[in-house]
Formats: sequence, structure tokens, C-alpha cells
Amino acid sequence: MTKKEINELKKQYQKDGGCITRICGCYVGGEKEKITSFREAFYALQEEDTYKYYEIFKKTLSGTPGRNLLDLEFPLDSEFEGGTQEFLLRLRNSELMDDALLDEFYDKVIQYYYYVGNYLILLIHNAYDVPGRASDGLDMEDASDEVFSYLLCSICPVNLSKPGLSYHPESNLFQNCSRDWLVELPEVGFLFPAFTDRSTDLHSVLYYTKNPDAPHEEFVDSVLGAAVPIPVCSQREMFQELIEDTLGEKREYETIMSIQENIQERMEESKDNPRPLTLDKRDVEQILTQSGANEEQMQQFEEAYTRIMPENTPIVAANVVNAKRFEVKTPNITVQVKPEFTHLLETREIDGRNCLVIAIEDKVAVNGIPLYDEFDDPGE
Repeated sequence: MTKKEINELKKQYQKDGGCITRICGCYVGGEKEKITSFREAFYALQEEDTYKYYEIFKKTLSGTPGRNLLDLEFPLDSEFEGGTQEFLLRLRNSELMDDALLDEFYDKVIQYYYYVGNYLILLIHNAYDVPGRASDGLDMEDASDEVFSYLLCSICPVNLSKPGLSYHPESNLFQNCSRDWLVELPEVGFLFPAFTDRSTDLHSVLYYTKNPDAPHEEFVDSVLGAAVPIPVCSQREMFQELIEDTLGEKREYETIMSIQENIQERMEESKDNPRPLTLDKRDVEQILTQSGANEEQMQQFEEAYTRIMPENTPIVAANVVNAKRFEVKTPNITVQVKPEFTHLLETREIDGRNCLVIAIEDKVAVNGIPLYDEFDDPGE
């Protein structure tokens, strides 16, 4: 799903927005016991409560595609009777009116979602009347193409509020306030089916994870039946290992900086693409060549890529390159610059020592105190 398609669904979670038919929930204790469960018509909720739920639903569809929001495809066998996709489809088609199906879903989540503490499983059914879209991109509210019927699941931690003092108007005093169990924003969640090309995609699910480095693989595998992509931290580590093994002992500053710049250039060129930029083997090979890797290093690349990278698994560019900063680190010093100013850094041998040289093109301040150079008049 593209960011635009995701935002289209998020717009429903506001006053008078969307057609959420039903909301269900199961409150789970720290020992994996069901404390309580509920099923209600969403329109029957108090207005103040609906806004709190909207905040949770929006968060479940928030984040960066390829990092927090992952498009997952169901394997074919999951769509047959007894498969995970087939079960979710029955749950969707029931519009959350089948208590037996709901209990079975809660049991699956409790069995495979590992979390230390209490949490709330929220599930809604929505029927979105997808407006037609004119050639100029404007929505035509009176020309619906289809009704997108879907489930949105949010799994939220429930924690005790912090102790403190609060003002009590009755006594006109500040007194100790009672601690309450508060529902926090979700750790994980999913949208089924996916809303691909603004239409129902029964073969895919959009998965949300607050922490892309810990995406709860067993939950995804057992409850959704889909394969979770390589975690962000693992993608970054594998890419770094690939570069190290390819360049060998000749890992020069200029080459590594050039690799980052070439990836960022591709990201800039694809910024209007609604889907995140991915790099396959051929892309990485081209980037290394453009960055000055020699023939011997490229031969090492072939062996290293086969050994390190999983087959047919492209890398999300934004997961291996930080588009907001460039970092040079030693055991004692860390230098960070914006990517557009990396030309101000260079390595140079001075008095027999390898040095990182920073070109100064503007004023310099030390601990907030501005310095002046030989071109300034300190009397001014």
C-alpha cells in the first residue's frame, strides 16, 4: 500500500468520518488471562471515547512504509480452509458478530503475542464507501467504485498511570490522585485485507509495528500466516557487512562516503514514487561501481552477496542509509553533518598522522561561544 492509500483510510477516523460498524476488545492480564471482553456498536459510544479510539486507529496506520508499515503477502496455502487468511476472511465477513470466531482470534493472539504486562486487543470492522476518482485526481463522492470492508486490529499496552498530586475543587487542595490503568498507543496491529490500488486486496495484509527492529515475528507467522521482512536493524547490519567484505582492507573514506551519496541520490530521484525505494543485487552492484570499487572488490562482492544476503530479498534504501545525517565515528570522537555538507569533510595525512579535516565556511562556536578568525576584527 502507498502512503496516499493509507492516509485515505486514516481520514475516516475523525468526527462523522467512516462507517465503523462494530468495535470489539479483549483485556489481557500479565499472566495471559482474559480479564474481560466486549463487543459494541461503534456509534453507541460516548463522543469523548470515540476520539480516544480514533487516536489509536490512526496510530495503527502511521509510520514509514518499509519500516513501521509492512506489506505482507499470504502464502497460497493460507487461503484454503483452516489457513490464517481464510480465518481472517471469515472473521471479516462476520462483521465481528460471531462470538466464537472472536474468542478464537483472541486465543491466537494471546498464545503468540509475547508481551510482559497487561494489554488490550482492539478490533473494528469498517465499511468504507470508496469514492470514484476523476482523471485529475479529485474524489467524486457520488460515484463510488466499491465498498471496502475491512478489519483493523490494534494491540495496546495497558499500564498504571504515574502517581502524583492533583487539584481537588471540593477541598480546594492538591492531594494524591488515584492511579488508573491507561490504554497506551499500539505496539503492533494490522489491516486486513490490504487496500492496494484503492481496492480490496484479499491476498495481502498491512502490518504495523512500533519497533521495526522487533516486529514480533511469531505473532506475524502464526496469527497472520505471512513472512515478516528482515528487521531494519538486520538489514542495516547485513548491508554494512556486505560493504566491509566487498571493500576488504581497502575501505577508504572517499569510497564509503560516495556509496552513501549515491544511495541518497537514488532516494531523491524516487521521492515522488509512492512506494519506498528498494535495492536488489544489481542496484548495489551499480552503486559500488559508481563509488569507485575496483575489479577485485567487485569479484569479492559476488561471493559476499551470495553468502550474506537472503535470496530474492531486496533492501529498503531508507533502512541502510540515514538521509538526515552523515556520521564519522572514532573511539573518542563522533562527527555528524547533514548529508548535503559532506563535501566539507576530508581525510588527510598531517605530520605523519591520519586526520579528519573539516573545512570551515562560516562562524564557529565552542560551547555556544562564537570564535573569530584572522579575518575578523575582534574590536567590532
